[in-house]
Amino acid sequence: MSIPRPILILLGLAILVLVLVGGLLLTISLLTFIFNPNAIDPSQVILCSESAGCRLLHPIIYGVLLVLIILTGFAYTTLLERKLIAWFQQRIGPNRTGPAGLLQPLADAIKLIFKEDIIPDQADKVVYYLAPIIKAVPVIIIVAVIPLGPDILVPWFDGAWYQVPLGLADVNVGVLYLLGITSLGTYGMVLAGWGSNNKYATLGGLRASAQMISYELSLGLALAVPVMIVSSMSMGDIIDAQRNIWDWFVFQNPLAAGILVLTLFAEVSRAPFDLTEAEQELTAGYMTEYSGMKFATFMMAEYIGMIAVSVIAIAMFFGGYHLFPMDNTPLLGPVVFIGKVVVFLAIFIWVRATLPRIRYDRLMALGWKVLLPLALVSVAWTAIAVVIGDVSGDPAVYGVISLIFFLVVVGGGYLFLRGQADEREFSPAEPDLADDPLITGERRGLGWILLNLLGGLVAVPFAIVGALISGLEGLSRAGEDTLPAGQTSGSLPSGESAIEPAERGGD
Repeated sequence: MSIPRPILILLGLAILVLVLVGGLLLTISLLTFIFNPNAIDPSQVILCSESAGCRLLHPIIYGVLLVLIILTGFAYTTLLERKLIAWFQQRIGPNRTGPAGLLQPLADAIKLIFKEDIIPDQADKVVYYLAPIIKAVPVIIIVAVIPLGPDILVPWFDGAWYQVPLGLADVNVGVLYLLGITSLGTYGMVLAGWGSNNKYATLGGLRASAQMISYELSLGLALAVPVMIVSSMSMGDIIDAQRNIWDWFVFQNPLAAGILVLTLFAEVSRAPFDLTEAEQELTAGYMTEYSGMKFATFMMAEYIGMIAVSVIAIAMFFGGYHLFPMDNTPLLGPVVFIGKVVVFLAIFIWVRATLPRIRYDRLMALGWKVLLPLALVSVAWTAIAVVIGDVSGDPAVYGVISLIFFLVVVGGGYLFLRGQADEREFSPAEPDLADDPLITGERRGLGWILLNLLGGLVAVPFAIVGALISGLEGLSRAGEDTLPAGQTSGSLPSGESAIEPAERGGD
């Protein structure tokens, strides 16, 4: 008796579904047992900080894994950018190398490895070689103080269980570490421009240094807001204070969160703040003279920098690895963190595909005249709210004060921008030059008086010099009048004659 074919297909599908569901449940149970700190008897758990072997091996193993993850993330961030921009512009994007173009980063790496490396003859060789390293290393080590998840339990070959942190080091001055390391990458751009002995590259390096100075101040003030709220500079404490979505600091001080995001855009020189490598003005900016793998190192530093600053923003204002408390599911911590980083990378790419590069003077004006005053306002906002909340002892008072500041800032910004719009709306499209004193020459106003006073002061030395010249000319004419008739001051004394050249004959 043969079984009909449809029944066999349905039976096979049912078995496949049961196997997949059973395997998934078994995997989840196994991972929960391994990675849940409450899965086994706490007396059998050894803290990594209390074991000499774990203290030695954990930084090595975790550091290697972290670097591999970051480098892989850099490679596929390039693919993500090309795919998303192609989607924004209704193109296809890379789709030939590997399935759906997933091997395109590998093809790019092979191409750059074998690409000709050209070194300028007049470059400072030591600085020229060190600049890509100085640019790339800080953006890799910046994530060392940021935990990517809660502690997990890991079995080891000695039969013991070790509670291992998902962070390389949780120092108590982690925010200061971030500020110090983020500043080092700029030296790589400045030294690359100077060491290349190229004017375009030098201008790109100078722009990088000016951009860093103007935006680092606002960045530091924005990072001070979570420190004041938590009263700690430890990144672990800051992340643990944002366990639920409503605890995220972006809802307590959105102004500081917005300033931080903008300054981090400028910190990694991403559009619209990519003035350091403006191809229309500086060819390629500070890396004009770099090619091959050195050029690839700068590109790697830029994309890893995008990942690093995304990690910083998420840890400081967007809950870190928390969507909800991860105590019972610590394995989901890194997954949530990576998901947030991908969202931030998509925002980076979206901004590049949407906004044009701003003018350099406006870049400086935005940093000094807009972001810095707003950063001071955000710090005052949090400081006053924290002090009043601590004095009252009621968290609701802190929330009310923060809400009042939020409404004041939003209302003030609306009124200011509306006033600017009204001035532009009611101002004439073309200025009326009929009463312009620069055009009509009308003598009025304080400016005209000051201009004439300045002109009079400047004319004094010229008048003195003119009078001296006239006096000397008068003395010269008086001396000529006293000479004998037929003799001038330039004639020779009596008894002497000049030698005159003899005329050539026969020519």
